[in-house]
Amino acid sequence: MAALKKIRDGGYANLVLREVLPTSGLTGVDARFVTDLVYGVCRSMGTLDLIIEQASGRRLSTLQPAVVDILRLGSEQLLRMRVPTHAAVSTSVDLAHYVVGRRATGVVNAILRKISVLTWEQWIEDISGELGVNDALAVRTCHPRWIVEAYSDVLPGEELLPGLEANNTVPIPTLAIRPTLMTREELLGFGGEPTQYSPWGVVRPGDPSELLAVRTGRAGVQDEGSQLVAGLLAQVDAPSGPWLDMCAGPGGKTALLAGLAREPGETVVGVEVHEHRAVLVRENLRGFLPSGPENPPVHVLVADGRKPSWGQSFSRVLVDAPCTGLGALRRRPEARWRKRREDLAGLRVLQQELLMSACRSTLPGGVVAYVTCSPHVEETAEVVDTVAGAMDIIDAPGFIPDVPHARASTDSRFLQLWPHRHGTDAMFCALLRKP
Repeated sequence: MAALKKIRDGGYANLVLREVLPTSGLTGVDARFVTDLVYGVCRSMGTLDLIIEQASGRRLSTLQPAVVDILRLGSEQLLRMRVPTHAAVSTSVDLAHYVVGRRATGVVNAILRKISVLTWEQWIEDISGELGVNDALAVRTCHPRWIVEAYSDVLPGEELLPGLEANNTVPIPTLAIRPTLMTREELLGFGGEPTQYSPWGVVRPGDPSELLAVRTGRAGVQDEGSQLVAGLLAQVDAPSGPWLDMCAGPGGKTALLAGLAREPGETVVGVEVHEHRAVLVRENLRGFLPSGPENPPVHVLVADGRKPSWGQSFSRVLVDAPCTGLGALRRRPEARWRKRREDLAGLRVLQQELLMSACRSTLPGGVVAYVTCSPHVEETAEVVDTVAGAMDIIDAPGFIPDVPHARASTDSRFLQLWPHRHGTDAMFCALLRKP
């Protein structure tokens, strides 16, 4: 309950659980059960709410927020976790008595017993039977309709359902070495499997913080797709000069670039507009700091990338722009219910401003990598279109030919990765060269 309330108040599920579990006294199987339950509720919330309203015959707004949370927890156990009915209902009723009071126990008991009469699939059929295709798919896959529509704009029809369902799978943690600080073979010595496409990654179950290599900054947590798009920038021919990560927080891509910048003059600069995120960048770069004979100079600046003070200075610029995060919903299950279609307008203005600033910051012949963790056309191809007249588009997928089906449907020169195709986040990358 405490975790759900914090998430409802704006917390992120992974951070909230990291805060709550150590003080709960839960360990082992019990801690894993609570983690699965909280993530499951965050993932299925919109559809669970429809089921609760259908079973109760009332709007959620007529119930106390704490009662709604208890019903969500109970429904998830009944319908998605195969917890026996008597156990799910009785623990929910006890929780209602403890958190809200005796007056709430009857309501919780009655609603959950009605919900337990049908299976998850039967409830889905009951709710979506008379809905249109996209609305029914939204209910079945636990997504808002606008996200279903965004995916349908860029995926073939036969891939729409697998693409959405992939957001409901729990990814195994992926690690990335910091090149020059350790090898992938060294990291594999601690267990796990090599990533399929990235030469720097290891997929390893368990808590990454258990590894000394992670604690000392020689490796870090980083999705394989994130590794690939950062690596693209390092592969393209560009003039000699410093490299810029314009939206560096939390610093995983900056750290990978710091390990790949090996030539004379290839200083790496990470820029972050918020001080607290700049702290995270420095933490990710701790293996390279302080700079010395073995490492290129690495700098972290707190600045607004839209208002650069550095002029036309960089040979390579990475713009990992703030976005809706629709490509990382499997890692941020609560995000799908927080983001709104209306958020795109403000984000798109920011993305355009950052990309135009990046182009101005690049030396002639230099390269800009525009990256988002979103496949939405308004955050990807349409943003790149705003600078198409001033920049030449490079064939990004051509640099990683071993990654199949990675060409974006909007423009085959853009890279678009997918969880259901590649096992990565849905990362987008366009490579642009300044004439």
